[in-house]
Amino acid sequence: MRTFWTYTAVLALTLGMNAQLLPSYGGERAGQSAFPFLKNDLNVRSAGLAGASVALAGDAYSMGTNPAGMASLKNSSLALSQLSLAGGSQNMGLMVTLPRKGRDAAWGIAINHLQTPGFSERTEFQPGGTGYQLYSSQSAIGLSYAQRLSEQFQLGVTLKGIGEVYTTGSQTGAYSAYTAAADVGFLYTTDVKDLRFAVVLRNFGGSSALSGQFLPVSYNRTPVEGLESNTLPTEFAMGLSLVPWASGERQLLLAAQLVHPNDNAENYRIGLEYQFNRKLKARLGSRLNQRGQAWPMGGMSYEGGKVGPFALRIDVAAQRSDAMGWRNTIGLVFTPQFAKP
Repeated sequence: MRTFWTYTAVLALTLGMNAQLLPSYGGERAGQSAFPFLKNDLNVRSAGLAGASVALAGDAYSMGTNPAGMASLKNSSLALSQLSLAGGSQNMGLMVTLPRKGRDAAWGIAINHLQTPGFSERTEFQPGGTGYQLYSSQSAIGLSYAQRLSEQFQLGVTLKGIGEVYTTGSQTGAYSAYTAAADVGFLYTTDVKDLRFAVVLRNFGGSSALSGQFLPVSYNRTPVEGLESNTLPTEFAMGLSLVPWASGERQLLLAAQLVHPNDNAENYRIGLEYQFNRKLKARLGSRLNQRGQAWPMGGMSYEGGKVGPFALRIDVAAQRSDAMGWRNTIGLVFTPQFAKP
């Protein structure tokens, strides 16, 4: 436990660092990309580590952070996660992994869906509301494949279709946009304290623009001829993880990561995971040089439950943002009962 508190104290010191000590180039690009829901972390383990997760060993959530991790999985799994956002919006994820028998490879399918609650349509002539509700939703469906190319090297690719729809209330129609993207990652494992290195390129694809010509009020308005095209929130991430201390079933994992987004400044992430035993783990993490995220993040997981023929693992994570309140994530992982979640 002394080692755990030593590393926790080091992490706490990083939380007090002034972000101005770190480079902040690129902040002027904030908010320039579409489909921002793709940056939400539906990997509950990752969320508890502040997103420092690209170099973690493969698990049921791997295709959400680094698809290469799936190549080390030996059993199929189903992962469900839900992220609660400000204003009642909900971001839900479903991930299924299917390892190939006799090969160090796996297929994966993932669904990512963000749904906003309904809000009243208002116009300048009916400021109290028209009686109609407006909704918006964003979704992505991905197909992943990962392969172990050598004893140390794993490679993974995800291809995904992405779409968004905004209803137009009293009008018959909606604004919509569709595009496609890819994630590519590799994971390199050494035999020194379980040290791993990883590089991932996420959401690499073409730009998209909303289409639609529906106006709630035509008075003193011109038809919509075209809407601005926006890029995807592409991210380049590189990271490492290692287990600097272990004793019996107890161990401490340290993870660090650099993220370079195309729509904001670079940020740095560091996380600790302490395993009390094979069933219970606790996590703590921080993001440096990211505006609006001065608070640390944390989470826990417990595995040992059973649901019919499946073993169950429960993960929770919580983070508080400076302006948008709490962002809480919960996840369930189901695996065949003879397998370890």
